[in-house]
Amino acid sequence: MLVSKRIDFISNWIKNYADKKNFNLVVGVSGGVDSAVTSSLCAKTNIKTIVVSMPIRQNRKQHNLSLEHINWLKSKFNNILDYTISLDNVFKSFQDTMSSFESELAFANSRSRFRMITLYLIAQSNNALVVGTGNKVEDFGIGFYTKYGDGGVDISPIADCTKTQVWEMSKELGISKNIIEAKPTDGLWDDSRDDEDQIGLSYEQLEEAMNNPQSQYFEKYDQIRKPNLHKMKPIPICKFEEE
Repeated sequence: MLVSKRIDFISNWIKNYADKKNFNLVVGVSGGVDSAVTSSLCAKTNIKTIVVSMPIRQNRKQHNLSLEHINWLKSKFNNILDYTISLDNVFKSFQDTMSSFESELAFANSRSRFRMITLYLIAQSNNALVVGTGNKVEDFGIGFYTKYGDGGVDISPIADCTKTQVWEMSKELGISKNIIEAKPTDGLWDDSRDDEDQIGLSYEQLEEAMNNPQSQYFEKYDQIRKPNLHKMKPIPICKFEEE
C-alpha cells in the first residue's frame, strides 16, 4: 500500500470508529515518532483531538520534542487542544509511599500507568477515546508496550504497522526531522535509556527477525518474545462447565 493511502486508510478508520458515538480523541505525546504519527492521524480526522504531554522527571530533550510536535500540530490543524501536565509530584509521592517495594522496573512501569490514568481522566471528561501509540513490533512481536500512556487504550490505530511503516508515514506527514531521527525510547527511566538499550536489538533487526526465522537476530528476538507472550493473548478466564 502506498504510504499516502495507508495514512488516509488509518485516519478514516479512526474517524469512522469515533463517529459512531460522537467521540473525541485523546493522545499522549511523548516526543517519539509513534505518538507523533498517531496524533497526526487523529488530527487529520477533523475530530477534536486532545494531545497531552505528561513529563515525569523527563529528559529535557524528550520533553522539548513533545512540545515541538504539539506546536506543529496546532499550527497545521484547527481541531487540536493541548495540555502539559507535570506528574513529577504525583510520582514522587507514590515512590515515597511504596519505597518498601524496591523494584526499579516496577517504578519505571508505574510512570506509564500514571500517564494512562491521566489520559483516561481527560478522556472521560471530554467524551473521548484514549488512542494508543503502539506499533506492530512492540504490540505483537516482543510485547514491549508499557510506554507513554499505553498501559490501556480504547483504540490502537497503528498496531498493524511496523516501525519502518511508521517512519515512512512520519516523513509523508511532514513530522519534524528531529522526532523522526530521535532514538526510540519509552521515557520511563531516569537515565534516559532508549529502546535499543533495553531490548538489545534495533527495530530494523526486530522486524527482520519477525519476518524471517532464519535471520541472525531470530534467536535473540525469540528470547525476548517468549516471556511476553501472555501480553499478546486474551486474559485467562476461569470458566465453569454448564451442569
